[in-house]
Parts: sequence; C-alpha cells; structure tokens
Amino acid sequence: MAKPALLAPLIDLVFPPRCPLCGDALAQQGGLCAACWMQLAVPGEPACSACQRPLPDSLVREGEALCAPCLQSPPRHAGIAAATLYNDASRQLVLAFKRGKRIALAGLLARLMVQRLPELDGEWLVVPVPLHRWRLWERGFNQSALLAARIARTTGQPLVVDALVRTRRTPTLGGLGKRARAEVLRGAITPHPGWAARLKGASVLLIDDVMTSGATTDACISALRKAGAVRVRIACFARVLDEALDHAGRGATPLAAQSQALKRETPGALTPGVPVTIVDG
Repeated sequence: MAKPALLAPLIDLVFPPRCPLCGDALAQQGGLCAACWMQLAVPGEPACSACQRPLPDSLVREGEALCAPCLQSPPRHAGIAAATLYNDASRQLVLAFKRGKRIALAGLLARLMVQRLPELDGEWLVVPVPLHRWRLWERGFNQSALLAARIARTTGQPLVVDALVRTRRTPTLGGLGKRARAEVLRGAITPHPGWAARLKGASVLLIDDVMTSGATTDACISALRKAGAVRVRIACFARVLDEALDHAGRGATPLAAQSQALKRETPGALTPGVPVTIVDG
C-alpha cells in the first residue's frame, strides 16, 4: 500500500495547495500563507493562571495572576487552551470548516490547538462538545468530534466521542447574552450512561471549536462533574473574550469590541478587519 508521503506529489498535482483563507498558492497542503498566518491572533503572555485570558503587563508583577472574572467567580475547569483569539481570520477558518464543510481543515485547526496544550499528566479522556442528533444529521458531522479525533491521535490520549449527549435541540446562541445562553443550555447536556464507569474519577480534555461566553462548556462541565470526572480542561480553536460579548449586547459588532479588548490586553496581537458576527452552534 502506497504511503501518504509517496502520494503527496500526485495529490498536489490534482489539487494544488492553496491557502484556505485567501486562495494563494502554498508550498504544501494543510497550512496558511504567511500573510494569513500574521492575521491570526494567538494568545500570549502574561495571562491569567486559571483561564489563560491575556492580561496587560501592568497587572502582572510577581508570581501567578488572576483575571477579574476568575477572581469574581473561580472557574470549575482546570484551564483553557485556546489556539487563537476570535477575529476575522479565525472566523473565516471556522466558517469554512463548519458551514463550508471543508473538513480537511480539521488537521490544521487541531495542530494549532495541540500547540497550545500544556503537558498532559497521566491519562486524559478526549471528549468533544456534543451536537444534538438532528443538527448532526443536518450538518453531517460534529466539528468538535473531528477536532477531538485529531487531538487524541496526536497526544496519544483515548477518545470518547459520545461521552456527552445533547438531549434536546437548543436554538442558536448567536446574539444572546451570557445569562440567556446559560438558561437555554440548562439541562440540555448529560453524560452518556454507557460511559459512567470510565468518566468516574477521570481527567477530561473537553474539545470545542469556538468558545464564546462559556455557557456550552459550563453545561458540559456540569454533566462531566455529575458523572464523577475530577478534572476538566478546555481546548478550543478560537476564544471570544467576554468584553466582545458585552459590547455586542449593547449594539457594537463583536470584532470591533474584541479589537478594543485586544488592544488593551495584548497590544499588536490583532489587526482590525471587517466587522463580523460570532459563529455559534
């Protein structure tokens, strides 16, 4: 059987490598051009020691620092690893992957997510955020499950693709505030009874494509805790800062609000682009 590396020249001949964002030619499949790489906003340091939210240098003096949201309400998770901060470039990749059904992008997105993961001590079950069966039927795939499968393969950790079940179809969360999102998701995600023994006492790496208010991941954490999981760490491709959601609720575009937040917290990390809406569901 021919190995993938041997078939690469033939694949490149039939399907010339192109940047999934701008369409420019690439040297090889599965990446971005240099210009588009520069448009991605990658979280940096300093950051909150609990949730990895970027912090301004003025707030970090000695040792570990916590952001205001974590001080006000200590998180129930064991950390958030976000490959990018949500901006126009990451949104286009998510749209192409999820709505455009370009599932080959799962490899690129998962690689970027793995690069942001801290070292995983011991066994971690890799669990995707679930889709309701009707949405899964409409879309044809669960984007979080595709990312989870790639991450599990790369890290060597076990994949449990159906550890969580979405018991009812919830409306799209776009345009809703944090509290409204939490109310919509209340009781909508439960642990799969068939995995009860495996989840009890487990450490779980929860995979999502975009983390907005955290309502979906909070619902997943509640379900996993109910099943007995002792640690839940979140990994996502793109993370929306709370400031963006708060400004969006008052009429500002999410990208414009996030641009301002990033200017305050991570200078130079984001070049403002065309206003966009948050992709969800």
